[in-house]
Order: sequence, then structure tokens, then C-alpha cells
Amino acid sequence: MGANELSMLLWRERELLELLLFKLEEQELLLAAGRSRWTQFATREIEQVLEGLREAGITRLVEVEAIAAEWGAPEGAGIRDLIEVAPTAAWRDVLTGHLHGLTKLTDEVARLREGNSERLRAVLRATQETLSGLGETTGEYTTQGERARGDSARIVDTEM
Repeated sequence: MGANELSMLLWRERELLELLLFKLEEQELLLAAGRSRWTQFATREIEQVLEGLREAGITRLVEVEAIAAEWGAPEGAGIRDLIEVAPTAAWRDVLTGHLHGLTKLTDEVARLREGNSERLRAVLRATQETLSGLGETTGEYTTQGERARGDSARIVDTEM
């Protein structure tokens, strides 16, 4: 393998990061719409993309090591190190483009992941509050016409 193969691996990683962004946005839309029924599927798809990214990352590390040895970069070199020792300006430009693309996508993923985590925590809190109130009277008024409790009524199917 060589620099061409590394470039292809980096493109593949970028495509996987874009797919991860799509899946995170899909999860975000489900959570925003209150469609928590489908979040388990979105989460599973996100995990599948993350597994693909892990595999691609390992393959990339192996290829970077081989190219680092070929180009005279220090052991344990990363893409930045390869940019510095690239034999031609063309390879510096190609690797710099990949580095910028990967960095931008990673930042977007981190931002979206944090927003989704906050939404998931809110859904969890609401679910816990609902479940904790199941032992109380579900109607707003008692049979005598008095208020049963101060907050709003909740109807939950406990036979599921």
C-alpha cells in the first residue's frame, strides 16, 4: 500500500463521519418530535457507524505507520507529521485537505452528540417522573370533586 491507499482510507473515514452526522441528525429529529419509540433503532445505527469508524481508524493507523517509515517520519507519526515530511507539495495539499475535512466533521459530530445527549437526559427525566407518579391517583379530581393532586393528570398504559 502507499499514499494513494491512505488517501482512499481517509476519504472512507470522512464518508463514515458524514454518515454518522446524518444518523445523529436523524436521532435529533426523532427526539425533537417526541418519537422516542424509534430512538433505539437510531442508536443501533449510530453504533454500527461507530464500529465502522473504529475499524477504519485501525486500518488508517497501520497505513500511516507504513508511509511514515517510507517517508522518513518518526515512529508513531500521525497525519500532521506526514504533511511535514511529504515528498511533494501535492501530497502535502492532499493530506492537509483530509486533515481539515476530518477535523471539521469531528467537531460537528461532537456538537451534535452533545445536543442529543442533553435531549436524551431530558427524555429520561420525564420518563422517570412519569413512572414515579404511577402509584398516585391519575385523575385531576377525586369522586368528591376535590383536587387529587396539584400537577396535571397523566395517562400511561401500564399493561404494555
